[in-house]
Amino acid sequence: MDYDITFLGHMCYDEIIPFGGQPIIAPGSAVLCGATVSARVGDKVAAVVKMATADGHILEPMRAIGIATFLIPSDVTTYSRVLHESENVDERKLTLVRSAGLISIGDVPPLRSRCVHLAGISDSEFDMALMRGLKARGYSLSADMQSFVRQVDPETREIRFADVSNKRDIVAMLDKVKLDCVESRILTGTEDLEAAAVTVESWGCPEVMITQAQGVLARVHGRTYYERFSNRSIVGRTGRGDTTFAAYLSSRLEHDAAEAIRFAAALVSIKMETPGPFQGTIEDVARRLQERQPHR
Repeated sequence: MDYDITFLGHMCYDEIIPFGGQPIIAPGSAVLCGATVSARVGDKVAAVVKMATADGHILEPMRAIGIATFLIPSDVTTYSRVLHESENVDERKLTLVRSAGLISIGDVPPLRSRCVHLAGISDSEFDMALMRGLKARGYSLSADMQSFVRQVDPETREIRFADVSNKRDIVAMLDKVKLDCVESRILTGTEDLEAAAVTVESWGCPEVMITQAQGVLARVHGRTYYERFSNRSIVGRTGRGDTTFAAYLSSRLEHDAAEAIRFAAALVSIKMETPGPFQGTIEDVARRLQERQPHR
């Protein structure tokens, strides 16, 4: 079977501790957030996930909406803890309690797919050997730089955000790349989103996306686009970046960058109003886009 997009990474359990609230534990991951988006807007989607076989039942929600799932067995399923220490949703303490470990090219089935997205949550999932192997198969390759900037302390298991020594080599292998405002500052040294995107673009990737609390910027083939979010609450903030980029990837299959970033901003705005992965429809996104049109 041919797939539009394949999402590759760990499936995990997320423990979310809101500021002033009670912990919530649920299956999650960048793969779950992203693949759910693309499936719900009508793409043919595969999810290749590394996890413990005993936890395979948590893949059922993806299968139920038509996502083809491929399980790479591991001794454990990744367990991630997210602690919001203030009302600022972009200030989070992350701990990777357990990790399913690196994914090798030999683990990945030779699927026919237009795109493969590296949807990781830390530096414990992907390496350059895997990326070279995927490129050799001829895929259009994208990645979230959180998969490299989020570095797990081997003793405390706390995730620290740090520069990546081979960042230029990583970015040069990608057709599209996603960052958030924290990651872009760490990698480029500037808080100016457009300047950061221009720098990342200069490393060899033609499409760069950077998200922040207020909206999303894309730098595509030398042009800059920006769209504000329209969410009415932030109860579903976790997964914002994964959702935004998946929506953009799906829209870019058939549309130009300007339309794709508008679509992505509208879709993730809906998602942030409800906890968990995106549960809406493409019609919901169309209505949100219509609401955002200026009145004449």
